Amino acid sequence: MVYTGDGKGKTTAAVGQAIRALGHGYRVCMIHFMKGREYGEFLAAARLPDLTVIRAGRDEFVDRRNPAPVDVALAKEGLETARKAIGGAYDLVVLDEINVAVDFGLIAEAELFALLDEKPPLVDLVLTGRGASPELVKRADMVSEILAIKHHHAAGVQARKGIEY
Repeated sequence: MVYTGDGKGKTTAAVGQAIRALGHGYRVCMIHFMKGREYGEFLAAARLPDLTVIRAGRDEFVDRRNPAPVDVALAKEGLETARKAIGGAYDLVVLDEINVAVDFGLIAEAELFALLDEKPPLVDLVLTGRGASPELVKRADMVSEILAIKHHHAAGVQARKGIEY
């Protein structure tokens, strides 16, 4: 399942999918690429025993043209964690912002496709982030594009705890 597009709500949709799966007794792992801040989903994970949330990024700007080695290393560690997670410990694995990590060159698209090819049939994957490639869209079973129609940031409203993070 892929949630992509320029609008707000891709991670929120993935969290909703995770909550739905948890409600049916699934074990869920969410790996957040390129995110290090104390997002609400990290805080909520402590209250949900079958939800594991892992950070594979820092709360720093990633330079698209020249990513820092630490950002590349964290993304590669996150991908390796995802590889282990699909090995049987989890029923649903969410790779939040993986599309952006690929787009920024932190992870090669071929590495992501190799992970997709390794995924056992009974494990579900959710991939989020802007810029899902045409090949990823083609390979996905489900794709939702979140459109940016209007956003309060355009009016100067600052990001709010519990709403944007």
